[in-house]
Amino acid sequence: MSFGAGPNGLLWRDGDEAVDLSALGDVFAQGTLNPLMAQGRAAWREASAIARAHDGPRVPVEEAGLRLPFEVADYVDFYSSLEHATNLGRMFRPDQEPLLPNWRWLPVAYHGRAGSVVASGTDVVRPRGQRKAPDEDAPTFGPSRRLDFELELGFVVGVPTWLGEPVPVEAFADHVFGVVLVNDWSARDIQAWEYVPLGPNLGKSFQTSISAWVTPLALLDDARVEAPPQDPAPLPHLAGGRDWALDIALEVELNGETVSQGNAWSLYWTLPQQLAHATSNGARLRTGDLMASGTISGAEPGSEGSMIELYRGERFLEDGDELVLRGRAANGVELGEVRGRVLPARS
Repeated sequence: MSFGAGPNGLLWRDGDEAVDLSALGDVFAQGTLNPLMAQGRAAWREASAIARAHDGPRVPVEEAGLRLPFEVADYVDFYSSLEHATNLGRMFRPDQEPLLPNWRWLPVAYHGRAGSVVASGTDVVRPRGQRKAPDEDAPTFGPSRRLDFELELGFVVGVPTWLGEPVPVEAFADHVFGVVLVNDWSARDIQAWEYVPLGPNLGKSFQTSISAWVTPLALLDDARVEAPPQDPAPLPHLAGGRDWALDIALEVELNGETVSQGNAWSLYWTLPQQLAHATSNGARLRTGDLMASGTISGAEPGSEGSMIELYRGERFLEDGDELVLRGRAANGVELGEVRGRVLPARS
């Protein structure tokens, strides 16, 4: 049960079928979800009820002609999984504390590139860039040798704010329309060479894939659970939102083989805390803002959300590989999959 965008207007997913909502007119006849998302919670509830009851034309999901479901205004990528941050810290800084001093005090994030966000099913071209291995004297330019995926959960802003208006954790559901699965493709070698001192840039900005279906937030109420405890307690402006962990089983399939199974509930920083942090300095929200959790990794082997963790840096994506990310909430709601195949670098 989720909204998408097709060639004629909005669609509603009912199991393996897509229901055409365009005959309902108004926001349902639009090419993106943005007009509906801007209307607020009452309109979202009404639209979901109408969509569920509508007996419009149906086609199999794979024949629906799905598009990017909303126009992306801005894109922010967080780093909210304790297990993922610890795993990478141990790999990159083996003789130091795995977490940097700020990590437990705020949900670390960087600004991505909205124009590189694409819908599931879009192939990813292996990016080219500067990379320098530890045993090389100087960097070279060429195709990434360490292409990776990142399994993430994203949320989509509906109701905007004014510049200078922070959004407290308790107002999260007033502004957020729904969630999507996210694959934030990463070129680890390009990223490793460029990210100090200002953080990710070309190693992340070449493509981010999201599900073509947006699951309304209200449909996940029954999948809400208590988040893991935080230590130390967050500062007052980030306190709260701990009842917003989402019990969503996650799965990564590589070339038809399941390589990872985890759950979104394990995130250290919840989605309301992420939004509160993103707006705490007065940055405005716009309809269509996409914010992603960062890689979701669990504590158990086989629950890691990236190749670099699963294979300890010894295996990365090869040309022709196909990734599929899937999510299923504890209340039975299926999130749209994120599918993509790796194409060779362009000369």
